[in-house]
Amino acid sequence: MTYHISGLSPEPFSGLFALSDAELAARNAVRVTATSKPGFQCRISLEEAEVGEELILLNHTHHDVTTPYRSDYAIYVRDGVEPATFVDTLPPMLLPRHLALRGFSADGTLLSACLTAPGEADAKVRDLFAADDIAYIHVHNAAYGCFAARIDRA
Repeated sequence: MTYHISGLSPEPFSGLFALSDAELAARNAVRVTATSKPGFQCRISLEEAEVGEELILLNHTHHDVTTPYRSDYAIYVRDGVEPATFVDTLPPMLLPRHLALRGFSADGTLLSACLTAPGEADAKVRDLFAADDIAYIHVHNAAYGCFAARIDRA
């Protein structure tokens, strides 16, 4: 086993779905309805939402480190879903996309990065982890730049 990917914990997001649109706006979040598939990637289930499904679009700190590489960006989450886990394989939602992979040290310092075309990500993940100082990898959608998932050494 080389790596594993887990969806975000639903706990920090669960109360958002009960909030009014005004309360969401006060938290810089909005309720949205998926209008296409693919297009609305849930960061908990690591699946594409179905057309017509409700999600919350919010700003999320996905790299909460005390380095210059601390980062946050917009993500989608769905209600009532369990965090996904993938071992030595990528979630299907990532397979058809161009991705940016960013390899970090244990203290959160960016050490290496690369872009991948569809079908290349697994090999590039393994290449990044070939360097012993890469502790984890963040996956971002290349076009929009949004955080998609974290990959950890197994």
